[in-house]
Amino acid sequence: MTRPALQTVPTTVPPQPAAPAETATHAVDPDRWPDVARVPRGPLRAAVAERLLRRVALRRGLRVEMPDGSLLVPAPAGAPVLRLHRPEAFLHRVGATGLIGFGESYQAGDWDAPDLVGLLTVLATAPETLVPTGAQWLRRLYVQRPPAGELGTADNARRNIHHHYDLSNDLFALFLDRTMTYSSALFPEAPDGTVTAARDALPEAQHRKIDRLLDLAAVGPGSRVLEIGTGWGELALRAAARGATVVSLTLSEEQLDLARRRIADAGLADRAEVRLCDYRAVEGEYDAVVSVEMIEAVGRPFWPVYFRTVDRVLAPGGRVAIQAITMPHDRMIASSNTYTWILKYIFPGGLIPSVQAIDRTTARHTTLRVTGTHGFGPHYAETLRLWRERFTERAAEVGALGFDQVFRRTWELYLAYSEAGFRTGYLDVQQLLLTREGDAR
Repeated sequence: MTRPALQTVPTTVPPQPAAPAETATHAVDPDRWPDVARVPRGPLRAAVAERLLRRVALRRGLRVEMPDGSLLVPAPAGAPVLRLHRPEAFLHRVGATGLIGFGESYQAGDWDAPDLVGLLTVLATAPETLVPTGAQWLRRLYVQRPPAGELGTADNARRNIHHHYDLSNDLFALFLDRTMTYSSALFPEAPDGTVTAARDALPEAQHRKIDRLLDLAAVGPGSRVLEIGTGWGELALRAAARGATVVSLTLSEEQLDLARRRIADAGLADRAEVRLCDYRAVEGEYDAVVSVEMIEAVGRPFWPVYFRTVDRVLAPGGRVAIQAITMPHDRMIASSNTYTWILKYIFPGGLIPSVQAIDRTTARHTTLRVTGTHGFGPHYAETLRLWRERFTERAAEVGALGFDQVFRRTWELYLAYSEAGFRTGYLDVQQLLLTREGDAR
């Protein structure tokens, strides 16, 4: 049976310009993107998705524009815009797989937004209220559990890391700054707490973040430093320049090669060594253990072994400094067994921890204790904004590297979604200091 057309209201405001043809109609490679190419069919679920969309639009004050310029529901002036190019496909995807379908619908070009971050910020504010309390049971219709093949075991971890970090060093170089640092920067703040961020200030802000973490770990001349998660080597370079001896671990072959070249070019190969090694296999004793935004990839079942490993290799009197993306504990618990769009397309096998979860894990499984925290979430929002703007500006160069339009839309959504998460406080980033109670094993 054919489903009736969506009931809309005429608009008294001229519709905004339509999206470019490439955005709305680009071809999808079914071999590369099978779930983006395929539109699931489920009229009843699509009807539920339509009712939810109407409710969200009314409650959040969204302007949902149809292909003919009419509105799904009345909207206030200046409301964030969700522009539907293929409403039926959008509703069937969302009805089938919820937020995964929402993301796949954007990848396919079913919808757009003139201000993607602004729209996602509205949706990311109190996301638990998007679905009415009495209808929470509907989550069972579409919520999936993470696949076992992405669990962060030693066998799976390299494949998970390869999925993201081995895409291409040239790709990351297009939107990162010259330090090739892929984590939150730390910008200057005005007296009122406003973050002052500019593209040309990003390298200095990344160094400020790294130096603060090294100071937290008391890294100086003669320090034996273990870094878990190399990135492209900037932290190892700065630690070695302080006179420390650094062993840095990575599972990314692309990052391994470039980090080694950068260290050699800096004349610091005698002080900094990069190894292709899982954190579980590390040996030795270190005065400082540092790690930047790597714990998110470990996975909740492996947090105990991660921190036990750190505890095992930390020398008496040593210090641990970790930078981690975090979320409130109740939200972490609610999402810990949920397969999300980010896990499916960006970071398989991971889970963003809460500070409370890190505190509990270390207390139960190690002699380490969290003794200091410093949150700077607004700085990550600005870091992501700078990356997103540069990525978007250089879309043609991304395409020239062999990445298709679906990939580019995937990353645009990922960067905008992440930025919105930090702007709403749904996500935070912390630098944590861990030390031993009484300095005893």
